[in-house]
Amino acid sequence: MRPEDTLRPVDEIQVLTSFAPDDVDAIARLAADIEADCGVVPFGDDAWTGIHQDPPGRDRGLVVRAPRSDGEAGVRVDAYAHLAHHHAREWALELAVRPGAPDIRPALLARGVELVAADGGGHVTLWAHGTEPADEVLATSAGFVPERELQQLRVPLPLADPPRWPDGITTRTFVPGRDEEAWVAVNNRAFAGHVEQGDWTIETLLEREAEPWFDAQGFLLAFDDDGLAGFCWTKIHPPQPPAESLALGEIYVIGADPARHGRGLGRALTTGGLASLSARGITAGMLFVDGANTAAVGLYRSLGFTVHRVDRAFGRTIASVSR
Repeated sequence: MRPEDTLRPVDEIQVLTSFAPDDVDAIARLAADIEADCGVVPFGDDAWTGIHQDPPGRDRGLVVRAPRSDGEAGVRVDAYAHLAHHHAREWALELAVRPGAPDIRPALLARGVELVAADGGGHVTLWAHGTEPADEVLATSAGFVPERELQQLRVPLPLADPPRWPDGITTRTFVPGRDEEAWVAVNNRAFAGHVEQGDWTIETLLEREAEPWFDAQGFLLAFDDDGLAGFCWTKIHPPQPPAESLALGEIYVIGADPARHGRGLGRALTTGGLASLSARGITAGMLFVDGANTAAVGLYRSLGFTVHRVDRAFGRTIASVSR
């Protein structure tokens, strides 16, 4: 990277507070081009949920546009950063630059930090998907420190063994309009203290239900005599050739009420979710797990999962500044 590649006038970075359909399409094309080039999806669900939110929330999009280089008229998005703000005092930032375009991520990162400071400050998590050495240099040079390692694990489907549910457990799929309150309560107990997953509201869940990928038939609930005991929520990713020639089935969120731990429910929920994916024609299962969660990593390894990719999170607390 040439030093001049990082120099971009601030006024060329457009800050979006709402997302017109053309903006959404252009950002989606950028993400698809990056995935086709290197096989890495540059944005997670927090970004896509924020982009599609109606009415707009507190998320911000940082866009750099450039003239098209394919002979067509108009401009294209050459770089994009999404600043998600779905939890109090917590922000998440993801950066992406078109392959072959100048690497202006330092300017995008600096602008994102400015926006957080102007909006009251807080803790910012900078995600690097499929982390490269340059990602760590970018993060640490901006004052961010390593905080988490997220492993993407995969397993061939179907598994050899069917789910084995603990005594007293019954299962069914999620019913929209009926199960939201119980699910949010169990989810927040299961993920108490977790930055992204531990402070959901019914509104947060309804936003996910409105996503085009949502399928209640892939949202497995497990009950005992005291109510909802755990869940395994799955998501199907369509093929994305050439990087992904087949559809992938993701265990999107899985959790058990802490009061039910020690009964083998976690293993049963995992195998139950994978069986649901296999029944819908999916031949490869996938999930993300925090590398520090040794119990979960051990469980998934015992089921045949192997590491496919590693994402890393870098954190920094930003002080508020007066406007």
